Amino acid sequence: MAVILAGILWGMISLFIRPLSAAGFDSMQIAALRMAVAAPVFICVTAIRCPQKLRVRPGDLWMFFGTGVLSVALFNFCYFYTIIHSEASVAVVLLYTSPVFILLLSALLFHEKITLRKLIALSLTFGGCVCVAGIGSGVRLPAAAVLTGIGAGLFYGLYTIFGRVALRRYDTVSVTAYTFVFGLLGTLPFSRPAETARLLLDNPRTLLLGLGIGICCTVLPYFFYTWGLQRMESGKAAILVAVEPMVGSLVGMFVFHESRGALKLIGMAAILAAILLLNLPQKSKSGT
Repeated sequence: MAVILAGILWGMISLFIRPLSAAGFDSMQIAALRMAVAAPVFICVTAIRCPQKLRVRPGDLWMFFGTGVLSVALFNFCYFYTIIHSEASVAVVLLYTSPVFILLLSALLFHEKITLRKLIALSLTFGGCVCVAGIGSGVRLPAAAVLTGIGAGLFYGLYTIFGRVALRRYDTVSVTAYTFVFGLLGTLPFSRPAETARLLLDNPRTLLLGLGIGICCTVLPYFFYTWGLQRMESGKAAILVAVEPMVGSLVGMFVFHESRGALKLIGMAAILAAILLLNLPQKSKSGT
């Protein structure tokens, strides 16, 4: 239930992004706002509960630059841009192309074998992206939004790659805390802090929305997911958290009245099928 709840909270993020965009925030400002709320919370909780986990070697900071700047900061920018400039349902599904990028990068960097199952999942994801983007139908999404949607999947996938290296030396709590600190440092210079502060002060509602995206869609789901992950197999958690794209799609279609064309629904189903296929347990060590 904790893992499912985390997926639901992540899937509801467009409920905060769309109003913030309407209030004048761009995608980088929203990303910085999310980090500015989440980073201090993660650092404070870690400092209170287990301060020793905040000790890191200076020579290892590049790992957190990878998870925080090259992954989380860029992923947030791309993801929020896609939600603002296309459809929330499309953005959340394109984000879940990340397992394909993880598959390819793991094969390249860690020499993991690409099996028949993984190739089928790759084909399903590619076909799903084509359908979701509207290629071959009468309605097409902006090319930039489709590219940033896929970019969100790439940068989201990089978190697993850099995180895999960081977790060899540090605990999950340490990695999460420093990831958001570096994410904040990566987004802040490009978010026009003075303008962001003015937008927050001009309208108290935007301040509540900023706190909401930081607490409800960042801090709480990360804690729920981490708590659940410690008590179950990672493969099962990955399948359960796939409720996120379903919730995100439902929010987009029923709250924001986004399109529900057959081709788009087929594409979403194909990408979700690829996620589930990649996370099914292996029948044997030599199986696909």
